[in-house]
This record gives sequence, C-alpha cells and structure tokens, in this order.
Amino acid sequence: MSTNKYESPLSSRYASDYMLELFSMDTRIKTWRKLWIALAQAEHDLGLPITQEQIDELQVHIDEIDYEFAKAKEKEVRHYVMAHVHTYGKVAPSAAGIIHLGATSCYVTDNADIILYRDALKYIRQEIIGVMANLADFADEYKAVPTLGYTHYQPAQLVTIGKRAAMWLQNFALDLEEIDFVIDHMKLRGAKGTTGTEASFMDLYEGDEDKIREMNRKIASTFDFEECYDISTQTYPRKLDSRILNVLSSIAQSAYKMAEDIRLLQHDRQLEEPFEKNQIGSSAMAYKRNPMRSERICSLSRYLMVDALNAPFTAATSWMERTLDDSANRRISMPEGFLCADAILRLCQNVTNGIHVNEKIVESTVREYLPFMATENLLMEAVKRGGDRQELHEVIRSCSMKATANMKEGLPCNLLSLLAEEPAFALNEEELEKVLDPTLYIGRSEHQVEEYLAKIRPILGGAEKADSEINL
Repeated sequence: MSTNKYESPLSSRYASDYMLELFSMDTRIKTWRKLWIALAQAEHDLGLPITQEQIDELQVHIDEIDYEFAKAKEKEVRHYVMAHVHTYGKVAPSAAGIIHLGATSCYVTDNADIILYRDALKYIRQEIIGVMANLADFADEYKAVPTLGYTHYQPAQLVTIGKRAAMWLQNFALDLEEIDFVIDHMKLRGAKGTTGTEASFMDLYEGDEDKIREMNRKIASTFDFEECYDISTQTYPRKLDSRILNVLSSIAQSAYKMAEDIRLLQHDRQLEEPFEKNQIGSSAMAYKRNPMRSERICSLSRYLMVDALNAPFTAATSWMERTLDDSANRRISMPEGFLCADAILRLCQNVTNGIHVNEKIVESTVREYLPFMATENLLMEAVKRGGDRQELHEVIRSCSMKATANMKEGLPCNLLSLLAEEPAFALNEEELEKVLDPTLYIGRSEHQVEEYLAKIRPILGGAEKADSEINL
C-alpha cells in the first residue's frame, strides 16, 4: 500500500479482491488482447491473409505486458490503444502486422468494458443473493415475534420482526429482477469500424456482408454473448451505462433503507448490528456500541446513488457518432460504481449475518404501547358486557389522555389501571390484560412471511454465508 500518494478508499479499504482484480489494468489489457485474438481468428476463418501460426503466437504471449514500453510508446505516439498494439507486437513479432486489422480503438476499449461490466454484474448478483439468504433466515426465525410498527417514526400498529426483515428482503429481490434484466439484455459492440458502418470490413471482405455478419457472430460467441448491437456508432450505446449504474443505484437504495432502519432500531436498543469482542465504539466514550457498519452502508450508498447520475448525462450528450468527453468520466464513474456496490453488499452480508435482537427490549416496547392499540378491542369487550359504546369511547379517550400525560412525566403507562377503575368498563385489570396478547394484533404478518419465503427460497439455493469476521 502506497502511503505517499492518494489511493481510493474503495480500493484500499472496501472493495473485494475479485472486483479489484477485475478492474485492474492487467485484466483490462489482457481482455483487449483476447479481443485482438478473437478478431484475428474470425478474420483467419473467413479467408483473410492471417495465419494460424500468427494467432497462436498472440495466444502464447497474452500475459506478457511490458507497461514501461507501453508508457514510453504512448508518450511518443500520443495514443493509448496504439501504444498497446505496438507493445503486443513487440512480444509477438510475427503477428505484429495483423493486430487490430480493420478495427477502431473502441473495438477493444468498448467491447472490453462490456465484458468487464457483464462479469462484474454477475458477481454483484451473487452478492445480492448472499444478502437475501441471510435476510430470509432472519425473517423466518422472527416471523412471529411481535414488534412495534412505526409510521412517521411514531408508534403504529404491531408488525413482526420477521415481516420487517421480509420487507428489506423484497427490496433486494426487486434489485435482483432488475440486474437479471440488464445482464440478459447486454450485447457486445462487435467490430463495426470507426463510425459503426463496418466500412473498413466491407473493404477487407470485398463487399461480402455475410462474412462481416459472421465475423461479428464469431467474436460475440467467443465471449459468450448471443449477439452484437444492431446499430452502433464509434461506441456501443451509452444507454447501457445508464442501465448499469441505475441498477447499482437501486441496490444502494435498498441497502440504505435497511441500514438506516437498523440504525434507528439500534438507537432504541431493539436490534444491534454485529459487534466484535474487542471492537472499540468510540475513542473517548468507551461504553459506546455505534452502528458503524450500517452507517458506512448509508455513506457509501449516498455516493453510489449520486455516481449513477454520471451515465445519463454521458448518454444524453454523446454528439453524433462520438465525442471523447465521455472517456474520462466513464473511466472513473463506471469502475467506481461497481467497486462501491461491491463494498456496500459486502457490508450488507456482514451485517445481516449477525443481527442481534434484544427480545426483552422489543417485548417491553410492545407492552408499553399495546394498551393504546388495544383500546378498540377493549371497547368491544366492554360493550359485550352491557356497556354503552359512546360512553365507553369517552372513557377511553379521557383515560388515554391521562396515561399519556403520565408517560410524558417519565412514569409508566397506567392506562389499564385507569380503565379498571372506571365503573362503566366493568372489567378488572386482570381481565383487561387478557386482551393484551400481542399476537392478536400482528394480522397476517407470520403467514405473509411464510408465503413470501416459499416463493423466494428457490432463488436462493446454494447461497454462501458471508464471513462474519470480515474487516469492514
């Protein structure tokens, strides 16, 4: 790790080794070389004067990249791709004259980007499934445990802990649907020439359009794509970048929602994110247990949601057949978007793999507010015993105001004892308590979770648990 030069925290602290390697210079240049080999192989197969020996030599030397030579060559020719054409030709001299035949720079740069983005999306997909598997287990475990629901962050009707987790799970399931759509609809740019007209290949193949179509099919197949885009300019449609960053932003939105809920609940001591034995919560306040992983999820998610704005601007401002003002932006925004999504999901896996529920706190909170929520049921019970509905309603209103005033003074909720003292109610405190079974107030929460998990489990088969000791 360099200490005297800036290094992105996404690289040094947060992203996985897989994602860092995928977007490394080595992987990118090797992918370029694979694309040059695929082009040469297709051109050889279709009758152009390229020998199999030349292709074999390219294959043998694919990993030999002299970056110092490439750097010096770029300084000389002022062209990054051509510098690497010469660098490749240096180690494969018999093939030096046929590398990049008929192609434009975007043949390697754009096609390589699509390949890397496709592979990164597939990795992100597996990370989403890992988070979902953790949430599914958690939701199943707590599907019937009542907890206070909140609207406007004010006490509302009861839900269950598992139902709330199922809501987080469903958000990630929506992201999974979206990422599958993006992956399934990705196409390669192919070899289309400088403005997408394939004019250079019309010359090479002497006007044989079938050979050009077959060349592109061969190249696409080499990289496991079913087809190339029907229409391209010098670049692939930059709308693809928008699709990609949009789905990464969507993942960030789901992660943020879950993490912020956990932060609020940890404040109320109902839930806690994982906290290691020797973890320090504060350099000054030794007693603290801050939800720092959930806070980091929210922090990184904000960055990713804003990063996703880059692609729409680039797509919208691509003049005619191409402008280069997309290049520097995409070189930062696309890899950083993937690294950030990777970091967020690694954190999400870690948190969801070790959420701790303080059940006594949850139960206490439920019991504190349940008398207010049960007043309609209490009203019905009192009416069954001969009470007057309108008179009882006024009694409940009046007693509720008194109980609320007591609570504002820091006293326990005494609504039940106040009601028991009212002759109109004809119910003692013990009888009133029987109506306060929390499971009577959670609706279909338990069954909703069971039904949803039955639908989602098949998608999650074989998902691996995240390492709970991961240093995040």
